[in-house]
Amino acid sequence: MLNGRFQLQNANACAVILAGGFGTRIRELYPALPKPMVPAAGAPFIEWVVRYLAAQGVRRSVISLGHLAHVAETYFVKRPADDCQITTLREPAPLGTGGAVLFAARLAADGDPLVVTNGDSLLLANLAPVWRQWADDTIDAVVLGLEMDDASRYGRLDVDAAGRLLRFSEKQPGGGLINAGTCIFRRRVIDRFPQRTPLSLEHDVFPQLLAAGKRIMVCRCQAPFLDIGTPESVVQADGFIREHFSTRAAA
Repeated sequence: MLNGRFQLQNANACAVILAGGFGTRIRELYPALPKPMVPAAGAPFIEWVVRYLAAQGVRRSVISLGHLAHVAETYFVKRPADDCQITTLREPAPLGTGGAVLFAARLAADGDPLVVTNGDSLLLANLAPVWRQWADDTIDAVVLGLEMDDASRYGRLDVDAAGRLLRFSEKQPGGGLINAGTCIFRRRVIDRFPQRTPLSLEHDVFPQLLAAGKRIMVCRCQAPFLDIGTPESVVQADGFIREHFSTRAAA
């Protein structure tokens, strides 16, 4: 459970959920669905992303859509009302992860911080340690880092002894600390993003912020994690959700 004090402190937080990718590796399995809309335990995978965020006190989300955007738009128009405020936004062209954050941030104008996460992966980390770090106003952003025995599919995080991000490293065999796809930005940092598209968070945004001396911390976590980006992992989605969520209220 979240500590209520930290939940209240970040009551103005808004999520940007990145859901615009083409899902090329699993397209043959789900040709009519964008990757975040793959079914899992009776609901689209992205629904469980929304529910996870709500459980962490982040109940406002802007979902950035691209490939087959109408599928998710139709789902969220019909989604039963609850205490979540969800807005969908269709990218005019592929913007990249950083470009999508810039594009979606305008619909979350009063949201600070912005919790950026993927619509096709889930890191079920308790965000309370992040909010504790967030009390230090000199921190500009926090990246959630997950230690993995096999990190070959993911970019790695290089950090110093204090937990400050030094750089993103390329994919390589073996274990390591990975970027699990969730990061938190202060609103003031969004204005420092390069103003071009397509724009990558890992390859464009973070290197520029680091070069400008921005203080970006890595919060290490041990938590269940699933990325449904491959044929081997997407088939795990149903079991993953049933193990970690109550599915009785699935749509």
